[in-house]
Amino acid sequence: MTSGARERWKPHVTVAAVIERDGRFLLIEEHTSDGLKLNNPAGHLEPGETPAQGCIREVLEEAAYDFTPEALVGVYLNRFTKTRTGEDVTYLRLAFCGRAGAHHPWRELDSGIVRTLWLSPEEIRACPERHRSPLVLQSMEDYLAGQRFALALVHTHPSVLR
Repeated sequence: MTSGARERWKPHVTVAAVIERDGRFLLIEEHTSDGLKLNNPAGHLEPGETPAQGCIREVLEEAAYDFTPEALVGVYLNRFTKTRTGEDVTYLRLAFCGRAGAHHPWRELDSGIVRTLWLSPEEIRACPERHRSPLVLQSMEDYLAGQRFALALVHTHPSVLR
């Protein structure tokens, strides 16, 4: 790098689950630096896992449900400035839809998670100021519009799994 050159941009890769049951969507309520916020079960992709595997893990850790991904709803970019530090962060989110399986109420939820909620689209639309990210609403709206892509669209080379 030459002097004055910028550091390479590295977005944070996250996975999220859009889960509908009986016309309601599974969200989590969590403590953030901006107060209590609503989010999809979501989190950072970890080394050694496919995006679908990461999404399965995040749903279990954050909502205590088994999850079976059935389709990719979308791939989203979101830029965010952290309130406390002013850090400029870009997230690359892969949102999957699928079925919630068994609930494991004895499981301790991830740190910061207060509870899980099943909310109607109207309830979610009514409180965008409570969403952790604008992608909560966008991915739900894309899902409701019928946007689905085959899971095979996201290919993970075997080298990642070693």
